Amino acid sequence: MDLVVTKEGRARWGETEFRCALGRAGIKQDKIEGDGATPSGRFPMRRLFYRPDRLALPSTKLPVQALESHSGWCDDPADPAYNHFVTLPYSGRAENLWREDGVYDLIVPLGYNDAPIIAGKGSAIFLHVAKPDYGPTEGCVALALDDLIRVLERADQTSCVAIEL
Repeated sequence: MDLVVTKEGRARWGETEFRCALGRAGIKQDKIEGDGATPSGRFPMRRLFYRPDRLALPSTKLPVQALESHSGWCDDPADPAYNHFVTLPYSGRAENLWREDGVYDLIVPLGYNDAPIIAGKGSAIFLHVAKPDYGPTEGCVALALDDLIRVLERADQTSCVAIEL
């Protein structure tokens, strides 16, 4: 099943509709690193990362990995690990996934720019927890925690996020 996301900040999962947050620059077809846009297209849900110190493991059929305080994601287009999970500290530029604000308590990396990876086309496109005010993301799709848990309960390795222009 697809989580269908619209530019109006709505997401549909089967018969259920949720509010969602998108990139501060809206949805773009030609995303580039750092532009703040959410890429348009249909992207598989690759796996689930979760914060075991904050949440019990949600029910899901996706592959699961617990985050640790040294978990990161490389967002440096010049680095060989670009758009990959890395261990911090890391020699290249990388985002810390162990955040205090709770938005990365659940992270589903989307299959955007990962087969093959093209340097500079964008990295770290996740489905994650929205800020309480649904403030914009840096290019991800974000749902309220309870809504994301509902999606995860039915998500499996055939599930995708379809982001419409």
